Amino acid sequence: MIITPDLDLETLAQNVLYEDNHLLGLFKPAGMLTQGDSTGRPSLLDLGKHWLQEKYQKPGQAFLGLLHRLDRPVSGVVLFAKTSKAARRLSAQFRNRQIIKIYLAVVEGHPAPPAGTAKVYLIRQGFKSVLTSPGKATAQSAELSYKTLKTGPRTSLVQVIPATGRRHQIRAQLAALGHPIYGDRNYGSSHGLEDGIISLQAQSLTFHHPISAEQITLEAPPPQGPPWSLLG
Repeated sequence: MIITPDLDLETLAQNVLYEDNHLLGLFKPAGMLTQGDSTGRPSLLDLGKHWLQEKYQKPGQAFLGLLHRLDRPVSGVVLFAKTSKAARRLSAQFRNRQIIKIYLAVVEGHPAPPAGTAKVYLIRQGFKSVLTSPGKATAQSAELSYKTLKTGPRTSLVQVIPATGRRHQIRAQLAALGHPIYGDRNYGSSHGLEDGIISLQAQSLTFHHPISAEQITLEAPPPQGPPWSLLG
């Protein structure tokens, strides 16, 4: 079952991807905030804390460490830490690029070549990240690899593995390749989707357990509905 922004705790429990004494992995639906902001909209972090508090009957607020974020329009795997030790060790893995993130995206058109790597420099411009020259003082390098998995008449399903973790990196880089993510009007898509969501999902996250060092891969449920379903 895919959760929606108005989910209750019972529904959230069905979307727990992983839990032990140190970690909690949840599926975030497109349209939900990872962390609360000034809008007051429900966030996955707050719901995760509340669910733990209810499940374990904690007298105070449950600790849940935020390790990374997904943009509100994006769905997929989000990993949280339940202890400060786990948060510290996993944050180091994220910082040192030891965590493998794999995304799926429906893009407009058919990438040519169908697979490759792309490296650019990005700079923040308002709410967007845009391409710039490496000489800019605030420019950050952004690198990813992509592979076309399936094509439809006007769209393609693409697997993306970012080598860096820049803001809006995948959205900006796919748009720069001439293949914006379906629904991502901020980056040039000619189509819009309900509630401003876009066809990008963080499909899996691979890391080493902060205590046991075991390699773990968390996977999101397969994306459903249009435009994903239009690709068969």
